[in-house]
Amino acid sequence: MTVENIDLKTIGFFSLVGQAYVFKFLWSPLMDRYTPPFFGRRRGWLLATQILLLVAIAAMGFLEPGTQLRWMAALAVVIAFCSASQDIVFDAWKTDVLPAEERGAGAAISVLGYRLGMLVSGGLALWLADKWLGWQGMYWLMAALLIPCIIATLLAPEPTDTIPVPKTLEQAVVAPLRDFFGRNNAWLILLLIVLYKLGDAFAMSLTTTFLIRGVGFDAGEVGVVNKTLGLLATIVGALYGGILMQRLSLFRALLIFGILQGASNAGYWLLSITDKHLYSMGAAVFFENLCGGMGTSAFVALLMTLCNKSFSATQFALLSALSAVGRVYVGPWRVGLLKHTAGRHSIYSPSPLPYRGLFCCWFAARRLNIHE
Repeated sequence: MTVENIDLKTIGFFSLVGQAYVFKFLWSPLMDRYTPPFFGRRRGWLLATQILLLVAIAAMGFLEPGTQLRWMAALAVVIAFCSASQDIVFDAWKTDVLPAEERGAGAAISVLGYRLGMLVSGGLALWLADKWLGWQGMYWLMAALLIPCIIATLLAPEPTDTIPVPKTLEQAVVAPLRDFFGRNNAWLILLLIVLYKLGDAFAMSLTTTFLIRGVGFDAGEVGVVNKTLGLLATIVGALYGGILMQRLSLFRALLIFGILQGASNAGYWLLSITDKHLYSMGAAVFFENLCGGMGTSAFVALLMTLCNKSFSATQFALLSALSAVGRVYVGPWRVGLLKHTAGRHSIYSPSPLPYRGLFCCWFAARRLNIHE
């Protein structure tokens, strides 16, 4: 839309469709309760959402951004809803189908796919639209890329049909909550979910602003390093974390990767007290994203382990929404506090924030049977 010279206010409005991912837990019980008449409860919903996405994205290519914004807005809502719904079902599918020993590797592969999707639909799509394909061709290419996803869904195994399915919509809504809060130390699990990625999410939310305004790098330099080196580091970290989790217990992986996540912020602190240098920024960005990718793999594996397979769509959506609480609310609060109490050096100075999640993880490892 920027390439087509749409005004910033309108672009900002369109960005609100991303709220579908925040509130996807509201309709996730429907995907636990109802089974499509084809390919089973998980693959059936996956196939339905992917076909709808293909049609909606292809239809977007027929529209003229300058004159058909209302139709574009309607299609954007459909795409966001279907995309978030696909997210719900895919999370449930991998939770249901992967045995415990494969969850680390499965989490790593899902992070890899997500990051590659961001790259293709973001920077690469923008470059193709600008240089070769234009608006229409780019959207049609994005729609065509869903065909391999549909083929993969058709070839994928359906989780075993011995998993009990909620018999009513009320049961699909109430039973997941009763199941979760009926566990021993449910409060400890909630604290772990909220706190584990808190420090990492806070640091990442400030990285671009800190590097440009705090250290003085050019926006172009920061963009190139973040979008290339940062993305590569996240992918490598996720895959390496998945490999390590084949040898480590889940809680040990969470602790080790969490310590690395907390330590990785020190790279930005060093940037704030030393001379500006592009290689130093690259090293800090790479290390922070590498450790973040490792932590994300372990965290996704944790969410998969915590879900009851009868309600995995609802419980995974709820737990992933809870994990975003810190990023959404704590980050802005701490930024305002730092703005009034300290300078740029303190933003990434050693902080107890990441280690609260680690303490909670250590305490949970002693109190919980993670296989319950």
